[in-house]
Amino acid sequence: MAQAADVSPTVDFSDPQYFLNRELSWLEFNDRVLHEANDSRTPFLEQLKFAAIYSSNLDEFFMVRVSGLMDQVSAGIRTKTADGLSPAETLAAIRSHLKPKLQAQHSLFQTELRPQLQAHGVYLLDYAELNAKQQKYLEDYFEKQIFPVLTPLSVDPAHPFPRLSNLSLNLAASVTNPETKVQKFARIKVPNNLPRFISLPAELTTGAGTIWMGTTLEEVIANHLDFLFPGMEVSGHYLFRITRDADFPVREDDADDLLVAMEEEISKRRLEGFVCRLEIEQSMPPDLREGLMQELKVAEEDIYELSGVLNLKDLFFFLSMPLPELKDKPWNALVNPRLKGVDHGEESVFGAIRKGDILLHHPYESFASSVQTFIAHAARDPRVLTIKITLYRTSGDSPIVQSLIAAAENGKQVVALVEIKARFDEQNNIIWARKLEDAGVHVVYGVVGLKTHTKTTLVVRQEGDRLRRYVHIGTGNYNPKTSKLYTDLGILSCRDELGADLTDLFNFLTGYSRQANYRKLLVAPLTLRKRMLQLIDREIEHVEQGQQGRIIAKMNSLVDAEMIQALYRASQAGVQIDLIIRGICCLRPGVPGVSDNIRVLSIIGRFLEHARIFYFTNDGAEEIYIGSADWMPRNLDRRVEAITPIEEPAAVQELKDIVDIMLTDNRHAWELDADGVFTQRTPGPDGDSRSTHDLLMERAVKRDQSGTIDSIS
Repeated sequence: MAQAADVSPTVDFSDPQYFLNRELSWLEFNDRVLHEANDSRTPFLEQLKFAAIYSSNLDEFFMVRVSGLMDQVSAGIRTKTADGLSPAETLAAIRSHLKPKLQAQHSLFQTELRPQLQAHGVYLLDYAELNAKQQKYLEDYFEKQIFPVLTPLSVDPAHPFPRLSNLSLNLAASVTNPETKVQKFARIKVPNNLPRFISLPAELTTGAGTIWMGTTLEEVIANHLDFLFPGMEVSGHYLFRITRDADFPVREDDADDLLVAMEEEISKRRLEGFVCRLEIEQSMPPDLREGLMQELKVAEEDIYELSGVLNLKDLFFFLSMPLPELKDKPWNALVNPRLKGVDHGEESVFGAIRKGDILLHHPYESFASSVQTFIAHAARDPRVLTIKITLYRTSGDSPIVQSLIAAAENGKQVVALVEIKARFDEQNNIIWARKLEDAGVHVVYGVVGLKTHTKTTLVVRQEGDRLRRYVHIGTGNYNPKTSKLYTDLGILSCRDELGADLTDLFNFLTGYSRQANYRKLLVAPLTLRKRMLQLIDREIEHVEQGQQGRIIAKMNSLVDAEMIQALYRASQAGVQIDLIIRGICCLRPGVPGVSDNIRVLSIIGRFLEHARIFYFTNDGAEEIYIGSADWMPRNLDRRVEAITPIEEPAAVQELKDIVDIMLTDNRHAWELDADGVFTQRTPGPDGDSRSTHDLLMERAVKRDQSGTIDSIS
């Protein structure tokens, strides 16, 4: 029996020393992403992918988080976060962290990854490295394909500094009139609607084994500036890139039409947000640098000097190279054994669900043969009366949206809650919302003041003299593309209580219901926080009564101060706690007398960990949940979220096996210490490498072959 620990009444869990900074924790997460780009165990083209992801992640971080902090500083806000840092102090720490990291990333690409590309027959060349024939080809290409698109913009009293679009890549050229010797500045935007990397034709490539040879679009433009400024002398050209504030909250209460209001806000992101980052070539001269600072209203501390290719997120291009041996081995998601008959038309998906709840695990199991099939069958089944679904993010060619349109055309009542406030997916969601409306789908846009983040579908079917409700509740978006890249969980069920709960939830989302009590679901912002705190406190009570206390929580981010303090109380009491946190973690594990019994793990690997699992041992009467919510204030208080218990014994065991595999990972797992530093695990003396994603793929194959769920130790 576990014994309750002596709890010190003197510990103030709100003390800043017990919290890690949210933004700096996110930077640590992105550093773990970058580590994969520098890890020789990672297949080479996957290294390039991680370098690109690192840059893409940073773009959003600056557009939302850094710009938000800069807004606070400008407004004179000095309020400190739970970790004790003010906005100004946080900004300073971010800049101090990032500047050497970004230089290291660019150095990694220039000195290691780029030469390795060449070693594998992929030549990304500077213009000076091209021979005469290759340069002549690119000159012709420039005249025909690039020159007509370009618009050089001079800067003088008659031509004010142009407004630059967000994330635009630009050339700054110093141009001199040979007669007057007057030097002027001109800006040329590198068009984002042309290929970033220009390929040379096969007949002009050199060297045996060459797979691709070419250069960047900006190199071609920079070496043909005389076409743009005839009769002038171009004394220099330098790349720069800007990032603007893109966080424009919509005032929903004042909006007569939320769709129109959102479209107006989206347009602001491109040109109206202030510049929160300026990336420049290291070789840019001081006078030009100063001029850009003045025109863009950028402070010195927001300039990032970099060498080589700017905007490394475009490295995704090289993943298309025909070099399969340099990529992860292809993975084809398998059909859940319970749904194999459905896939071959032997029974309906509804018949399979009636036999018992079906736990789904993507991308190991196919999203298409499970969730998409469920919705497609519902769309054409004559006995289905109603389909209701929440859409937070979906793909541009979504088969799920097509199924909803087909269902409406088949005369079914279809309700789609399209969350048009899903950041950076707003435009895509607006397009689909209008297509759905045109097809006769009843489209709603969520609850004023809340984002609808829950991943739920309700299907009502006439079966004899009764209506039966079928549900899907998941952790991931209804997006067939990300379902192949993100790890997510879901459940297909026809349990009456879940059906009734989703009916109440959709009434809350589409009408004026203020339903506050649910039978099984934990729903934010209504019941989720309170119930999770109760579940933590219950583990404390078990320990105090001499029983075991155990919590395992897997999520994307842990930020909420109240939840962290509850975990500290539990640790003090003697509850054993394992946290699997992919991204931000503001909790400090291993602090003596506070979090001795808490361990934090982060897994960064082939797939993006996105599933949420919450396990409470409950003195043997264990409870386990999955759903859409992290333990962040926004998830608990400002979003509509749904967490469902998993009760079928086989499904419960499967979830326990999944977290056990993660907790023993020694290839992609990182352990967090009390100082906020993550250290990657390494295989022990036996050299046995345990990769979560590899083991779960093996598990899926094993289950596919046997038709059973077997534990992997």
